[in-house]
This record gives sequence, structure tokens and C-alpha cells, in this order.
Amino acid sequence: MSINASAHPRDLTGRPRVKGAWTARVITLFPETFPGVLGHSLTGRALEEGLWALETVALRPFGDGRHKNVDDTPAGGGAGMVLRADVVGAALEQAADGTPADPARWPVVYLSPRGKPFDQSMAARFSRSEGMTLLCGRFEGVDERALEEYAVEEVSLGDFVLTGGEIAAQALIDATVRLIPRVLGNQASTEEESFSDGLLEHPQYTRPAVWKGRTIPDILLSGHHANIATWRRDMAERLTQKRRPDLWRAYRAKHGRDPDGDQEL
Repeated sequence: MSINASAHPRDLTGRPRVKGAWTARVITLFPETFPGVLGHSLTGRALEEGLWALETVALRPFGDGRHKNVDDTPAGGGAGMVLRADVVGAALEQAADGTPADPARWPVVYLSPRGKPFDQSMAARFSRSEGMTLLCGRFEGVDERALEEYAVEEVSLGDFVLTGGEIAAQALIDATVRLIPRVLGNQASTEEESFSDGLLEHPQYTRPAVWKGRTIPDILLSGHHANIATWRRDMAERLTQKRRPDLWRAYRAKHGRDPDGDQEL
């Protein structure tokens, strides 16, 4: 199988990077969809400043034959098409060039609805690595042999199916990159938001003080920081109990309380 030069990782900014900058390397049939939303706002500015890097590996050049076919019909029959193991394997090998073999230092992830649910702790784990490779699937998925051969970690954004992994990859990258020091510019904000301590975030307010008859809670205007912190924790617990019973049970267990307790706050 021939591989042309366009199959090599392509840096999407071409600008100098901060030494050791965290890097996302994305294998995709549609490299033109990147950086997408990642090129805007804080992640985009951090990308331009070299605080993190984004590279794409086009999957099509690894395809077979004159038409560079990347998929074939499912073995055993069925609808749709499956990405071929030899095609995906060649792309994964190319993407691995120059990266650590240790998955703790450089995870290799396939965005898949059957994967382990993505959460904040996983984003934190990925942010502590040197970078990661993300495989964006299409059609009915990827030949299982490629995932087994390269010990690919499967990750899901939720119990739903997308037409491809590109949107999921951008969401995963965004959640990860924002945890990298200096990207947000205010690291304290990541310590107070949803899921940082197993709870949903408390309600937020800002000016005007009165809007359509609705006022900002008096305690937030009191200037009493200890009382404000207590109120915010109480509201975070109430919201979590009401909206995410699964998180609430885990939170109670973590803090030595009966996970199945039905005490109303």
C-alpha cells in the first residue's frame, strides 16, 4: 500500500510551539474540519500562541487501490461499511511516529458510542499526558482487529450516535486543552466549575441586579465570602441531587455518606 506525503501529520498553525506543548494528533477522513471551533476563543488563542498544538493525519491517502478505498462491507453481512484494519493500522502507525509508546504519556483514543463515558476526570488524565492521538470513525465503525492490535482506548461522549468522530474529537480536545496551565489564564476557574469536586456547578449571576423582576440572591451581594462559599456549596449539592442522582450517590460515597440515602437538602 503506498502512502503519499499528505498522509503525514499536518500542523494546523505552523507557528512555533512552547517547548513540550501538549499535542492533539487527529486521524480523520475530513482534516479540513479542523481546527473548527477549537480555532476560536481561548483555545484558539492558546493554539496560536503555541501553548498546545493540533495536527491532522488524513486517512484517505492510506486507502487501497486507485480510488483509495478506506472501507468495505461488514463480514457476516449487514448494512453500512466498516473502516478497514489495514488502512486504519497504517494511519495509526504514521500517527505514532515520534510519540511515546507509553499510553499514559500518549493515549490513543477512538471516539466510539460503545466506549467508556468521557468525563472530567478523564479530561484531567489526558491533560497530564504529553499529547494524544484521536481516531475519528465513520460509517459502521472500525475493524476490531485494528483496535486490538494497537491497544486503542475507546471513549464515548454519550449514549447517542454521530455520523463521524470529528465533532466528538473536538469536544474531547476542548475539554482537555482548557485544563492545561495558562490556556484559560485563570486556573482557579477550573477548580470551581461543574464536576471539579464531583458536583454540578452552582448558579451564576451578574449585572444587572434586577432583570425582568428577578433579583440576584442577596447573599451574593453581601460581601461575606464565607457565607457565599457555603451558599454556593449548598446550591451545588441541591442541583446535583436533583439533576444527576448518579453523581450525587458517588459524591456521598466519596465523603463517607450513605450513597443511597434519600435525605432531601
